[in-house]
Amino acid sequence: MARRHTDRGRAPSGARSAQRALDREAEELSIAVMTASRLFVAISARALADTDDSLTLPQLRALVVLDTCGPVKLVALAATLGVNPSTALRMVGRLEALDLVDRRTNPANRREVVLSLTAAGHELVSRVLKHRRSEIRTLVQRLPAEEREALVPALRALTEAAGEMAVGAYDDVRADRGIVDDPLDPAAPPDA
Repeated sequence: MARRHTDRGRAPSGARSAQRALDREAEELSIAVMTASRLFVAISARALADTDDSLTLPQLRALVVLDTCGPVKLVALAATLGVNPSTALRMVGRLEALDLVDRRTNPANRREVVLSLTAAGHELVSRVLKHRRSEIRTLVQRLPAEEREALVPALRALTEAAGEMAVGAYDDVRADRGIVDDPLDPAAPPDA
């Protein structure tokens, strides 16, 4: 009878074993994804260093946000980058000094700062992303065809599982007035 009492609330041995196997699999997958993540950060860092070694990865990320979403209010950029507005403002100041970002006061609300990329900023982002895409393509081409086929649905599933943590952050920023619509020209139609 005592044995029954101690087993209450505990899963049967087979269920515990299955749970441990699932936990091990999740841990192995987590390690593999973390390793792949470090690989992609390294690829991005190399692409940036080969293109412009004066910028940091966070600065590149800000430029990519502006390229993807631009014109952007300073507060929206800060929120997308996950930094406070004063940090974003300092970063923008550095990028502006390099003639990569244009900073203007929003004519509709003079307390707001609106940011956009300069032509040089667009060109830099294009070069870095082209370099990164080329390096990733070379890496993917080394994989056997069946592994490449399995990788596409797995990466899509991972991105979908991330939900708002994935590229959806850009969609949230676009939904903020001043992203889809050009805050410097409220009459301009949003990009489709």
